[in-house]
Amino acid sequence: MRKVLICAGTGCISSGSPKVTEKFREELSKRGITDIEVYNTGCHGFCEQGPIVIIEPDKTFYCRVEVDDVPEIIEKHLLGGQIVEKVLFHEPQVDKKVEKYTDISFYAKQQRLVLHNCGHINPERIEDYVANGGYEALRKVLTSMSPQEVVDEIKKSGLRGRGGGGFPTGLKWQFTRDAKGDKKYVVCNADEGDPGAFMDRSVLEGDPHAVLEGMAICGYAVGADEGYIYVRAEYPLAIKRLQIAIKQAEEKGYLGENIFGSGFNFRIKIKAGAGAFVCGEETALLTSIEGNRGMPRPRPPFPAVKGLWGKPTNINNVETFANVPLIIKNGADWYASMGTEGSKGTKIFALTGKVNNTGLVEVPMGITMRQIIFDIGGGIKGGRKFKAVQIGGPSGGCLPEELLDLPVDYDSLIKAGAMMGSGGLVVMDETTCMVDVAKFFLRFTQKESCGKCVPCREGTKRMLEILEKITEGKGEPGDLETLEKLAYNIKNSSLCGLGQTAPNPVLSTLRYFRHEYEAHIYDKKCPAGVCSALLEYKILEDKCVGCGACARVCPVGAISGERKQPHKIDPEKCIKCGSCMEKCKFGAIVKG
Repeated sequence: MRKVLICAGTGCISSGSPKVTEKFREELSKRGITDIEVYNTGCHGFCEQGPIVIIEPDKTFYCRVEVDDVPEIIEKHLLGGQIVEKVLFHEPQVDKKVEKYTDISFYAKQQRLVLHNCGHINPERIEDYVANGGYEALRKVLTSMSPQEVVDEIKKSGLRGRGGGGFPTGLKWQFTRDAKGDKKYVVCNADEGDPGAFMDRSVLEGDPHAVLEGMAICGYAVGADEGYIYVRAEYPLAIKRLQIAIKQAEEKGYLGENIFGSGFNFRIKIKAGAGAFVCGEETALLTSIEGNRGMPRPRPPFPAVKGLWGKPTNINNVETFANVPLIIKNGADWYASMGTEGSKGTKIFALTGKVNNTGLVEVPMGITMRQIIFDIGGGIKGGRKFKAVQIGGPSGGCLPEELLDLPVDYDSLIKAGAMMGSGGLVVMDETTCMVDVAKFFLRFTQKESCGKCVPCREGTKRMLEILEKITEGKGEPGDLETLEKLAYNIKNSSLCGLGQTAPNPVLSTLRYFRHEYEAHIYDKKCPAGVCSALLEYKILEDKCVGCGACARVCPVGAISGERKQPHKIDPEKCIKCGSCMEKCKFGAIVKG
């Protein structure tokens, strides 16, 4: 049967995919066509190209499809067998239209394991998940494996936590299994708070049963009969699909009492978080589930020993749990064959910033940053020069061009002054000011600090004040040394991971882009032309034709000059808004 798969992830919904779905069903019904099925799926990953429509089994990829395109796709493609070229993807590297999604470079270089169902099944139909092998792994562990054998298999696979820390998953499960307690819990951390990150959201929206199955397997392995998914309230679609998935799994007997007749009981509840970044830290998350303000606790004791309501608790993030059924079904050796010696399997990244192809990508561990940015991402927008990539979100670091061939794995990134984080990956070009970037991320973490410990609460504030001073042209000799001293003190003495990693963007930019800080302090210049306090707009006399367009848009009357004569900008009056530069058609106005 022919299928029309229409993305119903958050990104495509916002660009109008529900109307496209409705139009397809309406037009097919009008024509009396019953042998073509219209499916809503989860996120395809290529969000900027939405609404996305895929025709199967042809593998035809249509993007930015509008309601008016639907009748033509039905008549020409579904009935006439002809490709509708105007809604095909245009590949920027080769400057041509590409028909099949398997031939698009954005997808061709990926290795989609966790995302293998996303974009190909209806996440609100458990039958689709089961038809693709869903819940086979849970059946396998409950009918043919002991709890310790499950833990050993996860250990052998080399799976490490995908939430940012990279702690060995099997070892964490072992700690929880060995902990003494009459009640144990499994918690899924879906509090995805990094700016620009949407990996967990897409998995929950596109393949929620994979996470439920992974949690149930974990529950069996560690001896827990109850689980919680802590998900941001800002993810209403993810919550809705989780609710549907849990209800369906209970009705089919994959969750609840005596699963597969094994005597194993497991139930899952959803806890909607209020959006505090600090609740991504596991002890703060547990405190929030308990109904208190999300603030971290001292460790040890770790949650595996004393977690939710004082009981042994295993916490993993969405992507980690989604890997578990794959490992159990295919075997630990299969999983361990991918990646590097210390980082097995694949990793999902949210690729954003100054890159041609933005979206969600899943790649094998050990791939280089260059391959992700230039082969999958299609290179830098507008043909500009690559400058840096921020990996790991607010807790990560900025890596320069000379590290583009660095393998992406936990240990290599730590050595380079960054970290894997949950998977945010922001690409920057030469128009980006690295001091401003450090300020942006530090402002975020400073604002999100819970305030419980002094180093994080006060230290990040002092660091932010110094960065603001530098970008305002008020930097002084000694500021960089003070920044570094503060950064290391905060890293070494903060209570939780938020404070311990908050200085990373500052330290990494100081390490690789110190010359930009020095230009701000000593030359009172922003090399990228971003920090407005350090900018000066000038009119080039040899290019100015005296049309007066710049003077007419200047909000403060800082531009003067006779008609058809070169104009001038009064630096005392200029507020550096850039309106004049945008208006000038002759390239006569420059900033520097």
